[in-house]
Amino acid sequence: MRLQHSPFSHSLATKVILSTVLLSLGVVWLTGSALYSQLSDGIKKVSLERSLSDARSIFYNARYQFLLVDGQSSEVIKAGVDEIISTSISLGSIESSREIILIKIFNTKEVKNNSLKPDYSFASNALSPTAIPQDLRDEISDSAVLVNQFAPLTYASGRSIDALFVGQRVIIPGSGEYEMYLVFTLANQAATLDLIQNSLLLTGIVLLLLIGLITYLVVRQVVRPVRDAARVASLFTKGDFTQRLRVQSNDEIATLGTAFNEMAASIQGQISRLENLSKVQQRFVSDVSHELRTPLTTLRMASDVIYAQRDEFDPVIARSAELLIAQIDRFEKLLQELLEVSRFDAEVAVLEPTDFELTALVRRCVADLGVRVEAPDSQITFDAPKYPVHIRADFRRVERIMRNLIANALDHSEGKVIEIECVETATEVAVSVRDHGEGMEATSLTRVFDRFWRADPSRARTRGGTGLGLSIALEDARLHNGELDAWGAIGDGANFVLTLPRIAGNQIVARPLPVNPHRRNL
Repeated sequence: MRLQHSPFSHSLATKVILSTVLLSLGVVWLTGSALYSQLSDGIKKVSLERSLSDARSIFYNARYQFLLVDGQSSEVIKAGVDEIISTSISLGSIESSREIILIKIFNTKEVKNNSLKPDYSFASNALSPTAIPQDLRDEISDSAVLVNQFAPLTYASGRSIDALFVGQRVIIPGSGEYEMYLVFTLANQAATLDLIQNSLLLTGIVLLLLIGLITYLVVRQVVRPVRDAARVASLFTKGDFTQRLRVQSNDEIATLGTAFNEMAASIQGQISRLENLSKVQQRFVSDVSHELRTPLTTLRMASDVIYAQRDEFDPVIARSAELLIAQIDRFEKLLQELLEVSRFDAEVAVLEPTDFELTALVRRCVADLGVRVEAPDSQITFDAPKYPVHIRADFRRVERIMRNLIANALDHSEGKVIEIECVETATEVAVSVRDHGEGMEATSLTRVFDRFWRADPSRARTRGGTGLGLSIALEDARLHNGELDAWGAIGDGANFVLTLPRIAGNQIVARPLPVNPHRRNL
C-alpha cells in the first residue's frame, strides 16, 4: 500500500509557515478570548454599578414622595405616582432607555371583601409583566432590599434587548403594596462589545497575516541555501562535480555552505581517483587477459599433444595429463569471463538481439551438461508451455545465463532432483531453476552475485567454478532490462529466477514467477 503524501509535505517553507500560523492562531484566539472576557466583565460591572446607583436614587425618591402624599386625596396620590413614573423613565431611543414597571400585589382579604383600592399598575412602552424573570419576582417577595438580574427584555413588537432588571417592593398610600421594577437596557453596552469583538477579530487577522509574512521572509533566508544545496547535490548525482554553493555572508548558513563546498571538492577528488583506479584496473584485467591468450594457446596445443599420448605413459603421468587439460580448460574459461567482466566494467557490452525459441535453448543447455530431460530417471525436470515461447534477446547471453544457473544447480543439488520451470506473459518470460541441495543462509543471498564469492570455499565440487558465473549472469540479465533473483534456505535448496522482457530493452512490469517457491501455490 502506497502512502499518499500531502503536497505540503514536499515544502519545508510551507510546513514551517503553516505550523507557525496555526500556532499563532491558537495564541491569538486564547489571548483575544481572555481580553474580550475581561472587557465584557468590566463593562457589565460598570453598567451594574451605575444602574444600581441610579436605581437606589429613584427608589429613595419614590419612597420619599409616597411619604409626602400619605393621607392625601387619591388625585394627589395619583399625581405623585405619575411624577415618580415620569422621573424614572429616561426619554430617548429604546437602546438607551430606562423602563419602569409597577405591579400591584393583591391580598386575599381585599379580594374577598371586594374592597378593592385604586390600582396604579403601570408599564412603560407597553411592556408586559411577563417580561420580568419569574425568579427575580420570587426573590423580591423574600427580600426587603434591592435585587437585580441580567436577562433579555422583550418588547411588544417582539424585539429583544439585553437588560438589567432592578426591583424592590414599595407601598403606595391608599392603594397597597407594589412590585416596582426599573429596567436598564444594555444595547449600547452590547454594541460596544460587538465593536470590541470585531476590532479584536480584525486585529487578529492582520496579526496572523503579518506573522505569516514575517515567517515567510525568515524561512526564505534559511530554505534558499537548502534548496541550492539540494540542487547542487542533484547535479552531483548526475555526474556534474563542478557545481558549488555561493557563499555571500559570514553566518551559520555560510559556514554550512563552505563545509558543503569543501565536502564536494573532497568527493570530486575521491571520485576522480577512484575513476582513474577503476580505469587502471579495467585496463590491467583486459591487458592481462589478452596477454595470457598467447601462452594459453601454446599450453593448450602442448597439453592436447600430451593428453592424446596419455595411454602410453605411466599411470601417474597419464593422470597428470588429465589434470593438466582440466585446469587449462578452467583457466581458459576464467580468461573468457575476465574479459567479459572487463567489458561490463568499461560499459562497452552490447546486445545482439535475435528472435529465438526459449524452451529449446533451455533443453539444449541441459543436454550440453550431460543430462537428458526425457530420460525416466533424469535428475532434471522441465515444466514449460506445450507451445513455443518466442522472445527477442541476445541468444549468446541468455544461453550463458541458463548454463550458469543449471551448472550451479547441478554442483549444489547433492544428487537430488532439479526443477526447471518456464512461464510467459504478454510482456515478460521467466525461467526458474530450483535445486533441493544444502541451500543457503539468508545472509548469503546478499552476496551470492558478488564476484569470486562462494558460500563454502572449502567444499569440494564435482564441477569447479570461477566464482564469476552468477555475477556475469546478473549483468547479462540487467543488460536486457531484466532481473535475476535468488532464494535459499538451509536444508531446502536454492532457487534462481530469471525474468526477461519479451523484447530486449523493454521494461519488465511484474515477476511471473515468485522467487520463493513456497509462495507459488498460495
